[in-house]
Amino acid sequence: MSFNTISMIGLGYIGLPTAAAFASRKVKVIGVDINQHAVETINKGQIHIVEPDLDMVVHAAVSEGYLRATTTPEPAEAFLIAVPTPFIDNGKQTNNRAPDLSYIASAAKAIAPVLQKGNLVILESTSPVGATEQLAAWLAEARPDLSFPQTHGEASDIRIAHCPERVLPGHVLRELVQNDRVIGGMTPKCSAAAARLYKTFVVGECVITNARTAEMCKLTENSFRDVNIAFANELSIICDKLDINVWELIRLANRHPRVNILQPGPGVGGHCIAVDPWFIVSKTPEQARLIRAAREVNDSKPEWVINKVKLTVADYLQANPEKTARDVTIACFGLAFKADIDDLRESPAMDIVQSLADQHPGPVLAVEPNIKAKPASLSDKVALVSAEAAIQKMQIAVLLVAHKSFREIPKSNWSNKQFIKACSILQV
Repeated sequence: MSFNTISMIGLGYIGLPTAAAFASRKVKVIGVDINQHAVETINKGQIHIVEPDLDMVVHAAVSEGYLRATTTPEPAEAFLIAVPTPFIDNGKQTNNRAPDLSYIASAAKAIAPVLQKGNLVILESTSPVGATEQLAAWLAEARPDLSFPQTHGEASDIRIAHCPERVLPGHVLRELVQNDRVIGGMTPKCSAAAARLYKTFVVGECVITNARTAEMCKLTENSFRDVNIAFANELSIICDKLDINVWELIRLANRHPRVNILQPGPGVGGHCIAVDPWFIVSKTPEQARLIRAAREVNDSKPEWVINKVKLTVADYLQANPEKTARDVTIACFGLAFKADIDDLRESPAMDIVQSLADQHPGPVLAVEPNIKAKPASLSDKVALVSAEAAIQKMQIAVLLVAHKSFREIPKSNWSNKQFIKACSILQV
């Protein structure tokens, strides 16, 4: 099986770097996305997301004719699906959130008409166990003239596999190449075909397993991280109650040779860690007790931060009885779900800023150096400003994301300001 043309379905934070990685190896890539702006931007040799070095790789790939974007799938030898897989949100208090596979279903419907015998279809989207089999079922329903692994095994016309990414935003291009890749085919031949494809650019090992294990592997990796973050976040709440500096405590505890506690934050965001554990819980609600508890700890942290802000405002007003809450300006530093990226998906900082805008009668400022415009989802009351402007106007600072530029602010600039330290900005 040769792979002269690859179709990348979804050109977001994973799809576009993956498409660029293939194109950089002189493989023709057709990128598909429903976002017309993204398509037009990419075809100009530019990018619509923030990721170091990606702009140069995309520009070269487009200029040399190896990468092209469109809104409609076209024939190819391999189709890689990297679309969102959120959960169906029934409210923050819901203890069992169901995965939303509608984007995968739409991708299947879109590529089905152009599938040909011998094609390989790979689901890269992080998915609940069984999603790859469901994708295969949707494709089989749409194309009864072709055979699929669930009915014809190794003799199927179409090969299908699940190959989840495991990359760190800000380092995606490097980690796509260097990290090991889990390859989970619906049959051994499916796995072998997928491994041959990824070896186009992957230097790390392509480790073969089945589709269900590959799905569970990605969920396990992110649930492991979620549990560890929950431990740090719970420690921060306990230390606040006991009047202990949690940052000093963690530094001291981590001097133990076998202890490595993570840093607390305002919660957990991003499309993976804040979402994937619920996929396990939804399948095995009675068994996933620790995983559920960790999710609940991390989901509750933004409300804890908001309550700390309210207490700080009350303390400020008590110390300044001539002022009212309308006179108090709150500046929130960071909107992204982690440091030094522009990704706002599932960001606890966004939830905190919106809640403060809803509840606080005075001005609320947001500082996010990695975006150019205020997100449409934020209240009109919130003003996106520079760090310098925020420091000049604010009485209370809420430190939500440890962006490098925030860590470089001189300590003297924070003097005479009250702040809630939800993340580790070392100079403060």
